[in-house]
Amino acid sequence: MFSPVESRRLYRQVADQIRVMIASGELAVGQRLPAERELAEKLAVSRPTVREALIVLEVEGLVNIRMGSGIYVVRRHAATAAASEREPVEGPFELLQARAIIECAIAEEAAGCASPEGIAVLDEALMRMSGGVNDAGAVIAADRAFHIGIAAMIGNATLIRVTGEMFDMRMTPYFEKLASHFEGPTTWRSAVDEHRAIRDAIAAGDAAGARATMRAHLTLSQKRFSESFGEELSGEEKRGRDKAPAKGKTKN
Repeated sequence: MFSPVESRRLYRQVADQIRVMIASGELAVGQRLPAERELAEKLAVSRPTVREALIVLEVEGLVNIRMGSGIYVVRRHAATAAASEREPVEGPFELLQARAIIECAIAEEAAGCASPEGIAVLDEALMRMSGGVNDAGAVIAADRAFHIGIAAMIGNATLIRVTGEMFDMRMTPYFEKLASHFEGPTTWRSAVDEHRAIRDAIAAGDAAGARATMRAHLTLSQKRFSESFGEELSGEEKRGRDKAPAKGKTKN
């Protein structure tokens, strides 16, 4: 049976619990898992935590996430690999939180020392992003160049390295699988607009605006990954969801 999990990396504990249930046959191949909302309630964690765990299991080939339908067990599993070999160290929501803390400060600082050459780097990255929304690889590369370009304005090699390393943490099968469910031309167009607002604030020397627009961008990025897996809800479930408390009140 499902049971509440204790604090550690919660999504890893959730993945472990479901993995054991699949290995034991308690969750059979072909069986549909409870809805994400229901799993969150049973396990006493937030829906983003459940989502991170399910993506781990999908990367491992244990479940199949069918948008608009649900999550299904696709095979039994003999757990032989160490957890550190199966799963990323940080989940995407933890990573985005870290980026918001660090990159907001970087954007604020960059607004005080931006040069025409530095703004030109951002403009070139924006042009590539705008023209590459249908090519995930191209737009991600341009996205990285934009964020690195902001850090480069400060001229601190450590900040440049840290910004690049944080961005590159999304270049994993785990994060790519998550992105495949939630990213596409529409979300990338929104991201381009958000990046342009950051660029304009930095170019204007508006430190507070640069910090605010960077935070807005990374908050919206997290929101895009926080959408549900699009399961069909019954009328009763929809009414219950409408009455549910705000997401911000859940635990993570």
